Amino acid sequence: MTLLPALTAKVRAAVHPDDGGAACACAAGPAPLADRPDATVVRHADTVAKAHAPDTDPAELSRRLVMAARLPDVLLPPLAPAPTPLQDRLVTFWPYGAPVDPDAPDAAPWEATGTLLAHLHRASPLDGLPPMRGPAKAARAIARLRTALRNEPHPAAGPVLTAWAGLPAWARAKAPMPGTPALCHGDLHLGQLVRHPAPDGPWRLIDVDDLGTGVPAWDLARPAAWYACGLLPPGDWTRFLGAYQRAGGPAVPATGDPWPALDVPARALTVQTAALALAKALAAGRRLDEVHQLLIDACARMAPIPHQLALERTD
Repeated sequence: MTLLPALTAKVRAAVHPDDGGAACACAAGPAPLADRPDATVVRHADTVAKAHAPDTDPAELSRRLVMAARLPDVLLPPLAPAPTPLQDRLVTFWPYGAPVDPDAPDAAPWEATGTLLAHLHRASPLDGLPPMRGPAKAARAIARLRTALRNEPHPAAGPVLTAWAGLPAWARAKAPMPGTPALCHGDLHLGQLVRHPAPDGPWRLIDVDDLGTGVPAWDLARPAAWYACGLLPPGDWTRFLGAYQRAGGPAVPATGDPWPALDVPARALTVQTAALALAKALAAGRRLDEVHQLLIDACARMAPIPHQLALERTD
């Protein structure tokens, strides 16, 4: 049995432990929410099962689950305290939450995101929690691009790789992260928020795969990079950053210029996103779209001034 049917059977059995789902009459029957090499997710009724990436460390995932269970007002708590094996994957179970509506950008919960993130960063990390995986994911994106370039060179690759080389070693996962480590999400974006209970409960952060200790500014890096590249409206950026500062988030000063703290992570996330976009375009044999070209252009602006605020907006 391939993974998706096996995971579907597993979540059905979790919802119906008495008969394994043989007499299931749930209004929300089994439905895949994601099916990618790094994650397969299936919902049945109010339960979600996630099969994590094949290289997931079971001890690290278990520590991350414990951390999520300790912060139920910030992170969606798991339904089981430890992962279970399925084929060559580890599976975790979660309550279903209503995701952010991608078709209603004006209603995006930027204030809630900033507030939750500040509370996460202020929490005490669990002993033995692994480092957050943000820099490692950026390094993997560059490795993927370099692999793609072996078969097909691309003129946009030069600015991306040059911008990457201009980042400090810690941002390229080649040195320990600086400063006092904080509890970090590691992969923050609006797809990592759900309302629980659905459909209109409070917002919670989801996805513990990259949760760990590190530089808290990394969690602000994606919205900061989008804002700097012109992809996030100034009003949304202000809502997010202001809520984070009001909630006492430690990544940036409570007042004054936040960019000295955000510069390196924002550049790293820009390079990561550009590298992935280019690698995927090369694999599919298609051209870069307008959004991805904006990221490539931002990388080009970084190259001559690697130690200054290369992403600073000019509007």
